[in-house]
Amino acid sequence: MSYDTENIFAKILRGEIPCNKHDECEYTLAFHDIAPQAQTHILVIPKGHYVDMADFSQNASAEEQSAFIAAIGRAARLAGLEDGGYRIIANSGENAHQEVPHLHMHILGGEPIGPLRAR
Repeated sequence: MSYDTENIFAKILRGEIPCNKHDECEYTLAFHDIAPQAQTHILVIPKGHYVDMADFSQNASAEEQSAFIAAIGRAARLAGLEDGGYRIIANSGENAHQEVPHLHMHILGGEPIGPLRAR
């Protein structure tokens, strides 16, 4: 999968599509998912053009990587999820059903999430 500059997250970063912003820094943006899968569902994205975690870990600067990890923790904290717990998910590639070719982490919480996979 290659980076598509017309993907929805790229358009959000350019201000072409609005989002319900949760948090932002120089390197990251966190916003509420428009189709939440839990009581709280926040997406955290880097502002750089990275398709997935493999691309990001290989090509992002140390500052971008550090800021991304910090943004995930900060977004969960700002949402009040620390005490009850939360799940962080990143889908990568076709087999994981990655729908947008821009690295993003889902933060899910605010209620019991259940097992990782139904058995």
